[in-house]
Amino acid sequence: MNRRIPLFVPALLVLGVTAAAAQTFEPPRLADGKPDLQGVWDFRTLTPLQRPESRADQAVLTAEEVAELDSQSAAREAAAFAQSEVREEPLPVGGDVGAYNSYWVDQGASVVEDQRTSLIVDPPTGRLPDLQPGVDLATLSLGEDLPGTRPVRVRVAGIGTDSWHDRGLSERCLLGFNSGPPVVPAGYNQNIQIFQTSDHVVILHEMVHDVRIVPLDGRDPLPDNMRQWMGDSRGHWEGDTLVIESRNFTDKTASFNPSVVTAAGTGVTLQLTERISRLADDTLLYEYTVNDSDTFTRPFTAALPMKRGDLMFEYACHEGNYGLPNMLAGARVEEAAGQ
Repeated sequence: MNRRIPLFVPALLVLGVTAAAAQTFEPPRLADGKPDLQGVWDFRTLTPLQRPESRADQAVLTAEEVAELDSQSAAREAAAFAQSEVREEPLPVGGDVGAYNSYWVDQGASVVEDQRTSLIVDPPTGRLPDLQPGVDLATLSLGEDLPGTRPVRVRVAGIGTDSWHDRGLSERCLLGFNSGPPVVPAGYNQNIQIFQTSDHVVILHEMVHDVRIVPLDGRDPLPDNMRQWMGDSRGHWEGDTLVIESRNFTDKTASFNPSVVTAAGTGVTLQLTERISRLADDTLLYEYTVNDSDTFTRPFTAALPMKRGDLMFEYACHEGNYGLPNMLAGARVEEAAGQ
């Protein structure tokens, strides 16, 4: 029997176009008459997931505030390129070899086109709903290991170096730190590529090259005891909007990762609804609703516009993942030395 997860609050958004233009835009279509969603789509943005507390009553930025944020972004980019010279001195043996500088980080050049102060559109506060009593937000650090328990459900950072089980999912090359699902902008490699036929949609994430294959043929979902890293997805069309409903996430993932170093709940209880539609030739609208009454006091919805991208680049995570074995091997050397 087919399952449909109800979307809690439909988000009616107009991103960079007027309501009339959004209603009259005729998307390109494939041979089966469905909108063509294919291509590379870029989701980097300066708009945060949650509305900053300092803007508690402000849903939309002013033109002056947008200009200031754009100017700050341009200054950061200029400073990043100034830091991008090749390091010639040898790395310190046994010391801090440093990490990425801002040259390698791409947070986007501006906010979303309708100038919202958050990607979350429901609740109206633009912030995540409260957690259920007894549910904590696991928070680790990029700078040091903090106490915690397994499984480590954050995407980056960890709780120690006794085992790979103590490291985040992205450090282990299991899930990208911005690939979700659902997609939450972070860091770099902020692109997806969509392939589409009449009975399947494929979503390729540039980060860690995670691939989601979504059947559209009405098949039943997997049985409850079959759990997957990116869940079990089924898709259908509602007019010109592709709706993807997912469940059967594993207990090794979070219900939701607000950032790369935070995790709330467990994927076991997550029901996720994603909606994808074309707003313009160069704009894809990606909306998602997280419905998990075991973790959050109510569902929430976010809307993320994606712009037409150019190329996807290889992200050879496992093939070049020297960081994880080196991290563990270094800890063994320190232990042998009595440090």
